[in-house]
Amino acid sequence: MSYSAFEPAPGAVKRIVRDGEPDTVAVEEPLEIRVDGEPVAVTMRTPGHDEELALGFLYGEGLLEQAHAVGLTEDFAANTVVVSGPLTRRLDNRRFYTTSSCGVCGKGAIEEVALHGPAVAAGWHGTPLTRLLLASLPDRLVQPGFARTGGLHATGLFDSELKLVCAREDVGRHNAMDKVIGWALSHDLLPFQSAVLCVSGRLSFELVQKTAVSGAGVLVGVGAPTSLAVELAQERGITLCGFARGHRINVYTGSERLKDG
Repeated sequence: MSYSAFEPAPGAVKRIVRDGEPDTVAVEEPLEIRVDGEPVAVTMRTPGHDEELALGFLYGEGLLEQAHAVGLTEDFAANTVVVSGPLTRRLDNRRFYTTSSCGVCGKGAIEEVALHGPAVAAGWHGTPLTRLLLASLPDRLVQPGFARTGGLHATGLFDSELKLVCAREDVGRHNAMDKVIGWALSHDLLPFQSAVLCVSGRLSFELVQKTAVSGAGVLVGVGAPTSLAVELAQERGITLCGFARGHRINVYTGSERLKDG
C-alpha cells in the first residue's frame, strides 16, 4: 500500500478544535470525474487514492474494461481527476451524482442499476473457507483513518490464501470499495477468480453489486445485510456473510463455498 499501516491516506483527516480541545475528523469533499475532459460523475468522498476511485467507479458502471491513464486535469483543478477514453459504451448524456452514504442515489430507477461483467465463478480455489476464518477478516483490515477519527469505512481485498493485499478507507462505503477495485484494475487483477472482499459496515445492495461486477465470490461485512443485498447475492452466486465479529458470523447465501457448510 502507498501509505503506512499506521497513518491514514494523505488528506483523509483534518484537525479541528472541539470544546476547546484538539480533535481529528474525517474529510469529506466532492470529486469530479472527467473522461477525455467531459464531466461524467461527482461523488462525495474522502481525499486519497482518487485515481483508483475514478477507475473503480467507471469499471463498476461498465464504462471501462481495463485500466486507462488517469491523473490531474491540465489546469490542475482541485478535486478533479481526468481519465483518458474511450469508454466501452456511450453515456447518452447521463451524468452521475452520488453522496457519501449511497452509491446508487444518482440513478433514476432501479432498472438502471445494471450488472456488468461475467457471472461470478462457482467454487473456491485456495485456503479452505471456514466460518472462523471469515469471521476473523474484519480484525485484519487496515483502518488507520478510522482509528484517528471513527468516521471512515474500509474495504479490504483478501486473496485466495486469505492474505490482505489491499485496503482502502473513505467516508463512503461504496467509495472505499471502488478504490479497492480501481487498485485491482490498475494491477490487471480483474475480474477476480478466488477473492474475498471485506467491508467494515453494513452490507447494502450497491456493495453486493460491485462485488458481483468485480468477480469476487465472497463478501464479508461487520454489519447486517439488507433484503435486496441478500436477493442479489443469491441471484449472482455470491457467498454473503454478515455480523462478522469475534468468532461468529452469519452466512446468508452461498454456504456451499464453506468447508464447514
